[in-house]
Amino acid sequence: MTETVTEGDVSARYDETEGERRLTFERDGRVATVAQNADGYAMLKVRDGPDGDELERYYGFDMALDHAAELLGVSPHDLPVPEAAEDMGM
Repeated sequence: MTETVTEGDVSARYDETEGERRLTFERDGRVATVAQNADGYAMLKVRDGPDGDELERYYGFDMALDHAAELLGVSPHDLPVPEAAEDMGM
């Protein structure tokens, strides 16, 4: 499953791999990914891209979005979240 939404200059792509659920944000060449295991539990990982280096782990989706927004230089309220990703986090 893949779902993409764009608001302003930020795009968000949600996709599922065999092992993960990923929400990847892009803005002006910057990329931030929030990833969770495919079963939908465990801490969220914030990376500098879908397969990038893990920067931090969070229990809450809001905290992971805050970090992703910081990496993109926007407010967390400026991040579009596809419907399929709204239940990420513990």
